[in-house]
Amino acid sequence: MKHQKLRLVLMAALGVIVLLLGAYRMTLATPSENLAPEARVAAILEQGGCISCHTANPELPFYAKLPVAGDLIAKDIKEGYRAYDITPLVEALENGTMPNPVDVAKVEKVIADKSMPEAKYFLMHWGSQSTDAKADIVAAWTRDYRSAYYNDGLAGDRAGEPVRPIIPVENVDLRKVALGYDLFHDVRLSVDNTISCASCHGLNTGGVDNHQYSDGVEGRMGGVNAPTVYNAVFNFVQFWDGRAKTLAEQAAGPPVNPAEMAYNSFDEIIAKLSEDKNLVARFEEIYPEGITEATITNAIEEFERTLTTPNSQFDKWLYGDNDALTAQELRGYELFKEHSCATCHAGANLGGETYELMGLRRHYFEARGTTLTEEDNGRYKETKDERDRHRFKVPGLRNIELTWPYYHDGTRLTMDDAVRDMALYQCDVALNDTEVADIVAFLRTLTGEYKGEKLTTDNEYGEIFHHDHDHDHDHDHDHDHDHDHDHE
Repeated sequence: MKHQKLRLVLMAALGVIVLLLGAYRMTLATPSENLAPEARVAAILEQGGCISCHTANPELPFYAKLPVAGDLIAKDIKEGYRAYDITPLVEALENGTMPNPVDVAKVEKVIADKSMPEAKYFLMHWGSQSTDAKADIVAAWTRDYRSAYYNDGLAGDRAGEPVRPIIPVENVDLRKVALGYDLFHDVRLSVDNTISCASCHGLNTGGVDNHQYSDGVEGRMGGVNAPTVYNAVFNFVQFWDGRAKTLAEQAAGPPVNPAEMAYNSFDEIIAKLSEDKNLVARFEEIYPEGITEATITNAIEEFERTLTTPNSQFDKWLYGDNDALTAQELRGYELFKEHSCATCHAGANLGGETYELMGLRRHYFEARGTTLTEEDNGRYKETKDERDRHRFKVPGLRNIELTWPYYHDGTRLTMDDAVRDMALYQCDVALNDTEVADIVAFLRTLTGEYKGEKLTTDNEYGEIFHHDHDHDHDHDHDHDHDHDHDHE
């Protein structure tokens, strides 16, 4: 009798195990092949529990009301949403619209390397675990998505790369381009005729001035580093805080910024330029309305649309030239992808397509050890949404070897330092010297051509930066007008 009871218990236990294993296998099943690719990806995200942590108002499980568990869940949701909002991607998949390429890159990466969901989540939600089959589905969809989104003709094993080649902008008005070029270099756009757009964005100096902070009229200085004007056309917004939606909107800022060109209004600029009869005639040939704020900024925008730098070493490799990159440069690119750099620095400009949090995994500003400034708030300055504090438009990495110093605060002089610290603060990864050297070698392959010649700089590396870095950091941010001193 005793043996019979034991046998029954064992059989029951075995039955439970079989049922659990069956349930486990069912929960890991891939979405039906009858679904559209977008729907399959959406189902994988749903199964993976991505929506449970990476949205503003997730549906909470029943155990979220329990002591301890509830606190842990609330913390995970807060951190998850702070790091990444998946809502736009889910909506795009459901509506059949084109998602942001950075969203695509992020999802592809975490599903491929099974870094999400975290173990503590899928232990409670078996079906959330990433699998090779799910990764294959996402990878196939991602490849097709990139071919449609970028239309850059990449083929073979490089068609699915998150980094894409530069395609020069077409359909520009050459008359506007010529006028915009002259306005870009015209010091009359500053109140004292000393500063032009090119003063901070020299075409012969990588599209920047290599200052930590740029000089305006009368030696006034702002509080944020000037990004390059090259390839700015590929940015989804302009300025570190994204307050300008277009290049024309951006061009309208510096002339009336007290720390930059210092006019009170565009009326003053129009009056000054209107004294030049030849310039008036040039405007009227193109714009029936003549010289206005809109026509000035439109001409500058049209010129800046031509400031693209295609045909880099890396672009040649993307198009199939296997000799374009060395073994070290290829290792650097693989590390760039492995450590998630290509999830934010994706696309043709390797950035410029999203806002991201500075100090995602470690506290950058605490480690910096200097007083927080208004510019350190990033996107928060515009939205006043606490989630956006310290969130910035991701800078593009094209021609990065020419655009020192780095970060919004211009605190990193060398690419080595920028790479090492970015890996640490954004990814919690401590790179060794060899890894840093490899990634930097890859980054140097991103320098492209302007007007058929490889882009170079007339500035001597580091010389200007050190001059600027000696300025008192706190003093630079004492003025309210420094809010706009972006020079972007």
